Amino acid sequence: MKAVVSLNSGSSSIKFALFTLGDAGAPVLSAGGKIEGIGIAPRLIARSVDGSVVLDRSWAGGAALGHAALLEDLFDWAAEHLDGYEVLAIGHRVVHGGTDFAAPRRIDDALLTALEALCPLAPLHQPHNLAAIRAIAALRPELPQVACFDTAFHHDRPELATRLAIPRELHAQGIRRYGFHGLSYEYIARRLAEIDPAVAEGRVIAAHLGNGASLCAMRGGRSVDTTMGFTALDGLMMGTRCGSIDPGVVLHFQTQMGMSAADVEDMLYRKSGLLGVSGISSDMRALSESASPDAEEALALFVWRAAREAGALIACIEGLDGIVFTAGIGENHAAMRARICAQLAWAGVEIDADANARNAQRISMPESRVAVYVIPTDEERMIALHTLNVLKAA
Repeated sequence: MKAVVSLNSGSSSIKFALFTLGDAGAPVLSAGGKIEGIGIAPRLIARSVDGSVVLDRSWAGGAALGHAALLEDLFDWAAEHLDGYEVLAIGHRVVHGGTDFAAPRRIDDALLTALEALCPLAPLHQPHNLAAIRAIAALRPELPQVACFDTAFHHDRPELATRLAIPRELHAQGIRRYGFHGLSYEYIARRLAEIDPAVAEGRVIAAHLGNGASLCAMRGGRSVDTTMGFTALDGLMMGTRCGSIDPGVVLHFQTQMGMSAADVEDMLYRKSGLLGVSGISSDMRALSESASPDAEEALALFVWRAAREAGALIACIEGLDGIVFTAGIGENHAAMRARICAQLAWAGVEIDADANARNAQRISMPESRVAVYVIPTDEERMIALHTLNVLKAA
């Protein structure tokens, strides 16, 4: 009996999923969960497929514990949980694959070196993705590891969609629009094709709305354009990230206000977005419950920016047949879905208020020209599938 493990490692959390292989070799979820609070008060929660908690472990005084130590504990538990199963490989979400890596790859020293060079393009994510890979290599050097790139889904977009209006030689050096959340969008494209093949073959906007947020315009299940660009800072307003901003504002911060590049980076990545506008929280649930007008302004700006970016993407795909909401906000925040859809009524979007309140799979009215779905994403399953495919091709 065999199994694979998917890891999605961030700065303060590690998401994981354990998959056993069914009779046909397809991954079957056995357990999943998250280590959160890394660097403060780490806590590991694992759940079985029915949602019941099978492990809840905290580390008192564990602020100094890093990814390597916590992954060692996770692996000890996973070995017990998967007793009798041979773990074939570990699959990792790697946020940035640059221009060279358009498909999952088995990890070796050369690949790690190449991915390390991309850290400046995804400073919030890439270093932590690679730290997990190194930690696993130290714990289980014989275990194959596979990198699955969040940029890969967008790799074959039209060339124009990748360009910035800067000198050509800079584009050749890799200064271009990449796009992110690709594993999520790849899963959504596959799942929508199962649910509504006709819409999936048409013009669709997928909205990955979480603490990090982006939109992707798809035609026939393939990426045409997306709101994130050179980095995961671009596009929509997010939990703590500003999204698209006039470059002149950045120049003003530095030349007129005396801010260093590090100060500007910290502000735009960690102190802006919902947190910055509201002055209260980066959590949309907290803002939705707040009576503060600043909280409402932050929510209204999130809606405005999402609808504006959606309108631009509708132009790119020359119309709209479907919308899919996914990720934490997209899957669970009915009021935010309703507000965004109301701003897109001009495009033929009409939602069923009752279906939306129930988080139903299809939330559009029968007569709506645009089908609107809520589909939970599953990046960990995509990682498992890619990992198995890489092993088969070896």
